[in-house]
Amino acid sequence: MKAVLSQLTNNPSYAKLWHWIKLVSITGTAQVTVQAIGFISGILVIRLLPTQEYALYTLANTMLGTMTVLADGGISTGVMAKGGKVWQDRQRLGEVLATGFNLRKKFAVVSLCIALPVLVYLLHHHDASWTMSILIVLALIPAFFTSLSGTLLEIAPKLHQEVAPLQKIQVGVALSRLVLLSLSIFTFPVTFIAILSAGLPQIWANRRIRKISSVFADTTQAINLNDQKEILYMVKRLLPEAIYYCVSGQLTIWLISIYGSTAGVAQAGALGRLPVALTLFTVLFGSLVLPFFSRTPAVKKIVLQQYLKIQAGLVVLGLCIVGGVVLFSGPILTILGPQYTGLTSELIIMMVGSTISFIATSSFFLCTCRGWVINPAISITISIGAIIAGVSIIDVSTLKGIFWLNIFTSIVHLIMHLAYGIHRIVTIKNDAN
Repeated sequence: MKAVLSQLTNNPSYAKLWHWIKLVSITGTAQVTVQAIGFISGILVIRLLPTQEYALYTLANTMLGTMTVLADGGISTGVMAKGGKVWQDRQRLGEVLATGFNLRKKFAVVSLCIALPVLVYLLHHHDASWTMSILIVLALIPAFFTSLSGTLLEIAPKLHQEVAPLQKIQVGVALSRLVLLSLSIFTFPVTFIAILSAGLPQIWANRRIRKISSVFADTTQAINLNDQKEILYMVKRLLPEAIYYCVSGQLTIWLISIYGSTAGVAQAGALGRLPVALTLFTVLFGSLVLPFFSRTPAVKKIVLQQYLKIQAGLVVLGLCIVGGVVLFSGPILTILGPQYTGLTSELIIMMVGSTISFIATSSFFLCTCRGWVINPAISITISIGAIIAGVSIIDVSTLKGIFWLNIFTSIVHLIMHLAYGIHRIVTIKNDAN
């Protein structure tokens, strides 16, 4: 028996399989815990905030996502792509990260200047007082900056597949948020308190992640101008699409906030809390699959095999998620509260669109993690054309209609990114990357 175990342990295929089993088990277990805690926190917010306050909370969190995308502009993707080439060199990886942080600081300031006035207008449009609007903005800023830093700090540990420490930190952050919410929202059921409670624990998390990152990347390195040039090249290709996704990615909330009622905003926000499984697998995908695919040798056959296996896995996963929502739609809506129990069809349609969007976005990041970026003129033209075509044939005056629009545009995005990924793999022998 010992001889058999010894042979298995020394077998490269077995060792590789066992390595991935451990990674998926650690990350999966931690993320189930994180998402479960996050779901409880979300339900607390939905149930305890009045409808008016939850609508403001939804708008603020939507804008936080927009601000984060604008401030990143493709920087983290460029750092991941460049870091995947030098991940074993601590000094070079430190230079790449230092360059990414320098660029991100500049982008963050521009993002704040653009997004905050829009947020204040939307909040005031939905009857928030000027005092409340300012408090919400001030509460949002810490969450914004800590989120940006955390994304870059995680790159070095992810490239080295050191996921266990990161998952422990994420569990700690989730628990801290739940405790802060529980202590504050029962007494002060207002938007800015809920936002502040969610953002503050990330400050502690970033300090811990920085220590882990310093093991693999020399944090004392200065910026590298050549790295900056390569990262900015990625940014130039990705930023136009990032700006587009700031609008299209949150199209549901924008359309409802402009043309719908405050109650409609609250409903869209409440349903948007439900795709917990997608968040779980998004984290798993970003932590395990993207770094692995980024480091895959540039051999056409190998890259194509890995790409097709990943895509097949995403499709199977998506079918399982949608099937689960169809079976348990009643209990899921009951958890949200009595004001949302009549949204069964909206829930199912929303989940179908969210799942297709998840697969399309994953396909997009599979390309960008290897430095493959579709011409933004092509991608944005196709995306805008999809929205125009969708709006012309779908009634977007209702929440259900907006969810159908999301399905339509997500299918177009999926086809586009799949086609581009296959194209780049087919031409990989001529690719300098």
